[in-house]
Amino acid sequence: MATVDGRVVQIGDFVGFKSDIEQYGKIVKISGSNLLLKASSTFSGDYIGGEEFTTVNAANCWID
Repeated sequence: MATVDGRVVQIGDFVGFKSDIEQYGKIVKISGSNLLLKASSTFSGDYIGGEEFTTVNAANCWID
């Protein structure tokens, strides 16, 4: 179980995070407090630009 902004998140939820820029991803897997996120097409930025998936700690995410 992972929480974002004090709320329990589930697979299928969308969360925001910052990697170079603020962006959003859909949760496709939860592993402890780590969220595997999928972009609607690909993520942007120098670090994860062009990637379809990224892993982010729930503590570094927000719900819009």
